[in-house]
Amino acid sequence: MTVKVLDCRGLACPAPVINTKKALEEVGVEPLLVIVDNDAARENVSRFAGNAGRSVEVEEKDGAYHLIIGGTGGEVPATDPAKKVVAEVEEGRAVYFITSNAIGQGSPDLGEVLMKSLMVTLAEQKSAKALLLLNTGVYLALEGSPVLEQMQKLALAGTEILVCGTCLNYYKLKEKLAVGVVSNMYDINSRLIEPGKVITVG
Repeated sequence: MTVKVLDCRGLACPAPVINTKKALEEVGVEPLLVIVDNDAARENVSRFAGNAGRSVEVEEKDGAYHLIIGGTGGEVPATDPAKKVVAEVEEGRAVYFITSNAIGQGSPDLGEVLMKSLMVTLAEQKSAKALLLLNTGVYLALEGSPVLEQMQKLALAGTEILVCGTCLNYYKLKEKLAVGVVSNMYDINSRLIEPGKVITVG
């Protein structure tokens, strides 16, 4: 069996995921080998393939990651994403698009107090379907964050927390991530365009 090779080395987020999506549509049920050269791309492509109902095997070789993405074999993922979205919309849960670690443009201290108040409220009300953290919003998910306890409660309650990998790399903070998953603009935009309410905070 011939395995199609997709070389995504040197590509910035979200290109590896987008290229993988296109390649999987072309190969159908056949296996696909994706080569990436950084941890964020490895994690993002693996998660994308898994969500598509495909198996993923990762091998580190020659300074890169080789991801063998298996065919679907006609299998359907255990969870139907469409049904999940509909259920969450009916529950009234919202996606929070957070672009800063503080709320508002006034006093930074007041902004941090307001952000903590919001996170306490979200953890109590369980009203957040997902938190999408970009720019300085990624600081909320780090070790030592003043809202880390609330973020962890949200994660345990089923809130999806996607943390921008490009932002973590820019601020050199990836090793300090304490909650959520390193994500990319493809996944983040996918959450933004789903049915349901999106609330921007920043």
